[in-house]
Amino acid sequence: MHALKIPFQLQVAPGKMLTRCVYVYLVMGREICLIDSGVQNSSGIIFNYLKKIGREPEEISLLALTHAHPDHIGSAGEIKEATGCTVAAHPDAKAWIEDVELQCKERPVPGFHTLADRGTPLDRLLQDGERIDLGPLSLQVILTPGHASGALSFYYQEEGVLFSGDAIPLPNGLPIYDDAAATAASVKRLKDLQPIKHLLASWADPVAGAAVYEMMNGSLDYLQRIHAIIRDIAAESRVDDPMELCRRVGKVLGLPETAVNPLVAQSFVSHLKSDGSVKNLILSNGAG
Repeated sequence: MHALKIPFQLQVAPGKMLTRCVYVYLVMGREICLIDSGVQNSSGIIFNYLKKIGREPEEISLLALTHAHPDHIGSAGEIKEATGCTVAAHPDAKAWIEDVELQCKERPVPGFHTLADRGTPLDRLLQDGERIDLGPLSLQVILTPGHASGALSFYYQEEGVLFSGDAIPLPNGLPIYDDAAATAASVKRLKDLQPIKHLLASWADPVAGAAVYEMMNGSLDYLQRIHAIIRDIAAESRVDDPMELCRRVGKVLGLPETAVNPLVAQSFVSHLKSDGSVKNLILSNGAG
């Protein structure tokens, strides 16, 4: 298992850039499985690394995408073109992976086309519970929505290795998810896997041992804290403007100014029902 950290910048507003990074992972067997492709033009980093360790890019037989966001699919087309690999993802992610213009229209991330500028046809649709055979090892496919529709995690049970994509919000980090309750349910589902010895996420450094469950518990606690803040704000007065809600919640959380943006606002809005009241069912965290 090889982790490659790919830095990039995300334009969150005119003149405001947010420095981010995304991990992609190489699973080495007789052939190579690449988990996620990074932003566009990441193929050079990936291919150069493979050559450095004595492997060839053409050995990539499968590109498994955790979800459709541009920082995960940005180099999928160029990798497919260079290697002829099979590109696989969940059916609910298919439309946005194959048609990035549709994704950009429906989820207009500022600077979207600097992250992903072309779509990639899927060769294989992955379903919850199936196994990806990689020769001497296999990965279990786990549907973990919340951060994104059709988001997947991959579990190598024999060694206790979990590739979680963006399914687990980083405690005290930038909250980006479509559905708070679904996000919490996905984290809880992953937490129930036994054993997880290594957690390989997309937006955090790899962790091992007790730190794995500490991160997942911290993630659930963070979601609960956000929910409590939104509940208190909603109890004071109804807030119909998502950006105003984002500013108020961000201030309490101590988030940077760049966090006041539509993606984070969408995350906070997901804690509310369509009538603007706080959801009743949310996020209790058990010990473990």
